[in-house]
Amino acid sequence: MDWLIEPFRYAFMQHALVAALLVGITFAMLGVHVVQRRMAFVGDALAHTTLPGLVVAHLFGLSLSLGGLAAALVTALLIGWASRRQTIKEDTAIGVVFTGMFALGVLLMSRTRSYRDLTHMLFGNVLGVTTSDLWFISGVALVVFIVLVLFHKELELTAFDPTHGEVIGLHADLMRFLLLGLLALAVVTGIQTVGVILTNALLITPAATAAFLSDRMPWRMLFGAVLASICSVAGLLFSYAVETSPGAAIVLSCTVAFIVVFVVTSAFRKFRPAASDLVQVDELNDAALPEEVSQCN
Repeated sequence: MDWLIEPFRYAFMQHALVAALLVGITFAMLGVHVVQRRMAFVGDALAHTTLPGLVVAHLFGLSLSLGGLAAALVTALLIGWASRRQTIKEDTAIGVVFTGMFALGVLLMSRTRSYRDLTHMLFGNVLGVTTSDLWFISGVALVVFIVLVLFHKELELTAFDPTHGEVIGLHADLMRFLLLGLLALAVVTGIQTVGVILTNALLITPAATAAFLSDRMPWRMLFGAVLASICSVAGLLFSYAVETSPGAAIVLSCTVAFIVVFVVTSAFRKFRPAASDLVQVDELNDAALPEEVSQCN
């Protein structure tokens, strides 16, 4: 058991563990809503469009978290506003904003003296998380958790049946803007852990894995959070053992978990009789029973 405990005797590994757990759980809970609403492309767009905000903050010596958050919020507002217009489809609006903001980030990066200074933004640096970063990540996780709990019914109803939600007085667009805002907050913390490039994988993969295990959203959130936590620990241990990127290791752990759960659940459903088949067999037996009884009589 020493190989499990030894890496976490170092302060930087302890910080990395706490950050990875907080980010993984936050992303898993949000990811369930993202997967249900088929907004995976939105999460990818928000992650990439934080790049100009990060670069500007780096150039002026400002907080990278605040710079990324500002860019993510602007992107969320632009996507929400453009997707409401009848002349522009949502995927088109996301594509335009996504590519434009990311190109702006690359342009700004080219004005810096060294790309090496910005590689941690692209690939993450969870081992470099500081105490102040942990406070920021904890605050975001708490805000996301409270909002998801308070507005769970509204978010779930507008995800499954937005028309019915509008009829009973819920504003589907407002709930969508709320979810986009939470995504913007979470994406900034994810960049610190796995970077701009891999953030969407951490958002989607645990939630998609949990979808194989339950049809109910609360259970999906729970399963997703547990899977993300396990994969975070496994990824950190693997990266420590083979001296590789911890962010990539965490994402690959999530991918392996997805494949394993997919194969196991597919095999289980293949060899287990469906509930509808059992009902049909019972109905046939009940229908045949009077005839059999009459023949006996």
